Amino acid sequence: MNKSDYKIHIIGAGISGLIAAKVLEKNGYQPIILEAADSVGGRVKSDYFDGFTLDHGFQVLLTSYPAAKKYLDFKELDLQELLPGATIFQQGTSQTIGDPLRKISFLFSTIFSSVGSVKDKIKILKLNAILKKKDLATIFKTPEKTTLHYLQEFGFSDKMITTFFKPFFSGIFLEPNLETSSRMFEFVYKMFGNGLAVIPKKGMQEIPNQLKNSLQKTTIQFNTSVKEVKNNAIILNDGTEITTNFTIIATEASSLISNLKNQEIEWKSCDTLYFQCGKRVLKSPIIGLIADKNALVNNIFYHISVDIFGENTNELLSVTIVKSHDLDDQNLIKTVQKELKEFCGIQDAKFLKRYQIKKALPKISNLQYELSETETQLNSSVFLAGDLLLNGSLNAAMIAGEKAALGVIKTLQDGLIVEELTSEYN
Repeated sequence: MNKSDYKIHIIGAGISGLIAAKVLEKNGYQPIILEAADSVGGRVKSDYFDGFTLDHGFQVLLTSYPAAKKYLDFKELDLQELLPGATIFQQGTSQTIGDPLRKISFLFSTIFSSVGSVKDKIKILKLNAILKKKDLATIFKTPEKTTLHYLQEFGFSDKMITTFFKPFFSGIFLEPNLETSSRMFEFVYKMFGNGLAVIPKKGMQEIPNQLKNSLQKTTIQFNTSVKEVKNNAIILNDGTEITTNFTIIATEASSLISNLKNQEIEWKSCDTLYFQCGKRVLKSPIIGLIADKNALVNNIFYHISVDIFGENTNELLSVTIVKSHDLDDQNLIKTVQKELKEFCGIQDAKFLKRYQIKKALPKISNLQYELSETETQLNSSVFLAGDLLLNGSLNAAMIAGEKAALGVIKTLQDGLIVEELTSEYN
């Protein structure tokens, strides 16, 4: 068979599925993506609303992600760079800290801040030096402990952990108690130290859009929901059966494969609320952290957003909540607006939209950085992809998609060799 004759289906047009398609295309195949939604992106999506671009949750891209550097055109994405630091709101005051080695203006504010002791700041320099030398493979082979335990063992004070590490990394890990694996902490900390946190000015949706637009021989079937995956067959929700040579499941597979029904993934959830404001309390593109332990709000950020109507001059503010709560929309909005006034001095936050994201990040243990092509293979014709195979990050999603595609290619090549040998000896 010619490469173009093989039917290779990818379920899910998220980051992992799009990368899988990109790799298959590069190797001469013409995959078909089945996507339940009406657009690409999966958990990386943006909406246009009331003149603003709203991401589905506050997300950033780290420019030091190895897979992102391999597969994305950063210049084309028109990236908004976040400063390497944070403004911390606590007890009615704010102070800004950051990495003075990358932004000299942070030098004095960081040295003289009351966020942690002198000893804490020396330990940060020590941690920076250790992780700069520690390669990614070693990080993901180090025995796991909770991030909180890791920080305590490293010797950081309770004040430093409570005031900076908890609010900052809770917003990344989407859980308030730093129970996430120390492997993920070291990985993310190293990635922040080696590059920048960025957001496309037109929203995070630009990342999957760029990947989609780079595909030339891939067919994407939107609004196509899959009910079940079998060997060499895919059953759609409407009962249609599709014959296939190979299937890559680039989404949660437990509901699609009968023998995985008892292996459902746990998910971390969060709330992101968007407001429009008259002016910024943060003058620079920097994240704001609410360090009060009783606050519901975790972090705030002002976005540079596309004004699709050309008349909207208000500022766009995102608010992220990672603590669990049982507030309805109305009471949640009131609580957030009250906290924005109390902690940040934001008086005029007008509510725009809420995103209640129940499946924001996979909750997994024994985090890994990479896997082999064969580890993505579930059976003779089905392969798995997605960040839930490794760790919850865009980098992991890209790696898993790449490896699943390479797994299919390796299986095809091995089969071709067997076929050629059989022909030779017959």
